[in-house]
Amino acid sequence: MNETIMFFMGIRITAWKLIGFAGVFLFTSRWFVQMWASRKAGKPTVPALFWIISIAGSLLCLMYYMFGKNDSVGILAYLFPCGVSAYNLFLDISHKRKTAGQES
Repeated sequence: MNETIMFFMGIRITAWKLIGFAGVFLFTSRWFVQMWASRKAGKPTVPALFWIISIAGSLLCLMYYMFGKNDSVGILAYLFPCGVSAYNLFLDISHKRKTAGQES
């Protein structure tokens, strides 16, 4: 996984770097999802997809920092947001189930 796939603009690209780039892309793209949902709702809102993308991006970045780079700073930087995102997704799902049960 650490073998060079190619060089791009002076950057050595490996499989781990592709995983890391995908994680950063996902982690950043969650804000565009949140902005789109808020624009659609006409008020600030955080959709469940925001939390799902946060978890996916965090996990990919964690994999990169744990196995590809072995960097404790990066691990800590993405471990906490992954846990918070998972908890918020749990709360969101629980709330939706609770309100759906009250409507029946």
